[in-house]
Amino acid sequence: MDNVAIELRGICKTFGSIKANNNVNLILYKGEILSLLGENGSGKTTLMNMISGIYYPDEGHIFIDGKEVVISSPKDAYKYKIGMIHQHFKLVDVFTAAENIVLGLEEQGRFDIKAAARKVKELCDRYGFVLDPNKKIYEMSVSEKQTVEIVKVLYRGADILVLDEPTAVLTPQETRKLFDVLRKMKEDNKAIIIITHKLHEVLAVSDRVTVLRKGETIGSVATSEATVSMLTEMMVGAKVELNIDRTEPVNPVPRLIVEDISCVNRENVRVLNDISFVANSGEILGIAGIAGSGQRELLESIAGLQHLTEGNITYIDPENGEKKNLRDMTPVQIRDLGVRLSFVPEDRLGMGLVGNMDISDNMMLRSYTKGRGVFLHKKEPATLAERIVKQLEVVTPGIDTPVRRLSGGNVQKVLVGREISSAPTVLMAAYPVRGLDINSSYLIYNLLNEQKQNGTAVIFVGEDLDVLIDLCDRIIVIGGGQITGEVDARNTTKEEIGYLMTKSNGGEQ
Repeated sequence: MDNVAIELRGICKTFGSIKANNNVNLILYKGEILSLLGENGSGKTTLMNMISGIYYPDEGHIFIDGKEVVISSPKDAYKYKIGMIHQHFKLVDVFTAAENIVLGLEEQGRFDIKAAARKVKELCDRYGFVLDPNKKIYEMSVSEKQTVEIVKVLYRGADILVLDEPTAVLTPQETRKLFDVLRKMKEDNKAIIIITHKLHEVLAVSDRVTVLRKGETIGSVATSEATVSMLTEMMVGAKVELNIDRTEPVNPVPRLIVEDISCVNRENVRVLNDISFVANSGEILGIAGIAGSGQRELLESIAGLQHLTEGNITYIDPENGEKKNLRDMTPVQIRDLGVRLSFVPEDRLGMGLVGNMDISDNMMLRSYTKGRGVFLHKKEPATLAERIVKQLEVVTPGIDTPVRRLSGGNVQKVLVGREISSAPTVLMAAYPVRGLDINSSYLIYNLLNEQKQNGTAVIFVGEDLDVLIDLCDRIIVIGGGQITGEVDARNTTKEEIGYLMTKSNGGEQ
């Protein structure tokens, strides 16, 4: 027991009628990297929130260094040297790295920020982080911001670290650097839990894997003895085919022509600069890039949600070949043409879904303006909701459940399923599998392939380069609001795409 960092015994947590965790047992050893796996809604985040003091267990016991403890707040978690690095960073943009790291700490007398910056540098040197303590957050890349979050918990003395989807927005090169740092922390006897859905990363960096299914512990296995198919079967409870069956493009003809478009944000900073490409029908066009490189603005420009300062977006009608300039149209007019934007932002309920409305009512949001009079017909939306729940295996008590009560991954399935169901001629899917378990992800990939087979022009913005390469026909890479390259997905590598993601054209930013 001397080597056990934290042990959970019989942990239970219930929300209303839903049992998020039921008799969960978990052991994390010092000097170990443990991966926590499970489908969406399996209770991973709830379990980790109890370790970090956000939730309090209804039943069960938590032991640290062999002694039972009570963790009723994040402050308690820090007292027991537990730190959680969330997927969505909690940083103040106008503060420096050092200022963010010490924010909230109590200290006698006047705070010495220079001494704090020196301590931050010492931590970075110790574990191999690359970070300027005096750099402002708004000037940083995504990986630098993540580094600040990790150093923040180390600065507070954390020996047990929980990382939630740490590689979700990193390039392959950045992921390798992060794993090197985690291995150094492991050598320093830190105990680390990683929540991730990328099974190849689990096999690459962890020592053991613990799997949850429907809120219960299925078992733990040494990574050296595990395979992707074995872990997937433990997560799902049945054998799952993990193959993306990429077909050849179906009668590809130009459906959307983007020519020299540029736009600026509210701060008058150019976020898109001279972007040009063609999206063909019956083809999946991938878009790769480091987070914040302009992917969101690009798709919103096509959907009429961003004002263009330059350029044109031409839609070619599949019925009669007529060309229409989308730049002159409203978002409703663009949508009515069959151009659909299925965008999964960080705040899943912030775009396209209403949290207090149930699943069935959310189906109507795309079509309510076509209703006659003051009454809306709810039979068709209810039928669609039932179909999406069944097809995408949405975990919900029923279609009359408010969307805000669903887990993040299930909210995502509802959003993506609704957009795909509208039979679009252009489907833009941005991060459609972000946070989804592997089984759900492959359901979405297959749906996108079906759209391609139906002759839809699919534009897919993804984070996982392995998936981009296996799913897409062509991939364009965006860096700093510019296209830095285009590759044939069948003849490229992750390293080539990763290089293009960090490359700059040297144009105006």
